[in-house]
Amino acid sequence: MRSKNEYNITSSHRRCYHTNADWRRFRSSSGAFFPVAQRLALCAVVGPVLFTLAWIVLGLLSPGYTLWGKRIAPYSPMSQPVSGLGLGSTAPFMNAAFVLSGLLVIVGVISIFQATKTSSRVGMRRACTVLLILSPLGSVIDGIFTLESSSFIHLVVGFLLGCLTPVVSFLVAGLFFRHLPNFRRFGTWLLLGSPLTLVLLVLFFLTFNVVAAGANQGVAGLTERILIVEIQSWYVAMGLLAFRRSAEK
Repeated sequence: MRSKNEYNITSSHRRCYHTNADWRRFRSSSGAFFPVAQRLALCAVVGPVLFTLAWIVLGLLSPGYTLWGKRIAPYSPMSQPVSGLGLGSTAPFMNAAFVLSGLLVIVGVISIFQATKTSSRVGMRRACTVLLILSPLGSVIDGIFTLESSSFIHLVVGFLLGCLTPVVSFLVAGLFFRHLPNFRRFGTWLLLGSPLTLVLLVLFFLTFNVVAAGANQGVAGLTERILIVEIQSWYVAMGLLAFRRSAEK
């Protein structure tokens, strides 16, 4: 809630500008009247970018890894999962990327829904926040519990939180965003993101085979990366929209 003085300051500054575009440029360039939540929404952009750069660079550098006494080398992004980079010489860096990117996206999601508050849909906003946090939480879990230290937690809890929950969370969030004028079109697209994620998840399971992956064969590494990029792209879009739309108000 703005104070009376803040409204007076806003009005006096607005009179100095001839168009709304000039006023928006002033607000963005000066940093004035730009709540912290709108800036922190960009964490939902930084997290996925950091994670993607990590698996691309480390995938090129990794000499391979040892899992359950079996040496898998060289590392092949085409057939090996991203989690494989959490083992061997690249482990400290990839696991840190899992945790840090997940935490950044969690902060970004909370900030997105703080920046898009609507008094009439408080329950829906809270539900969306909780559901969308589950996927990056899965990333944090995968960074803490590796394939070697606890494969069950890594695969069943971490992976499914990261890649299965978006099927539901994108659907619920899409319905929520469709009620916000500045996000209506994005909400419609996000509704399509739900079945798309499900299709890509099924494709990954159809192509994944433990024996083939251990022999550096198959395309499970590729299908997993496509699934991850698709999911994280929606978070990037949410963060950018929350930042830009709030700045235009």
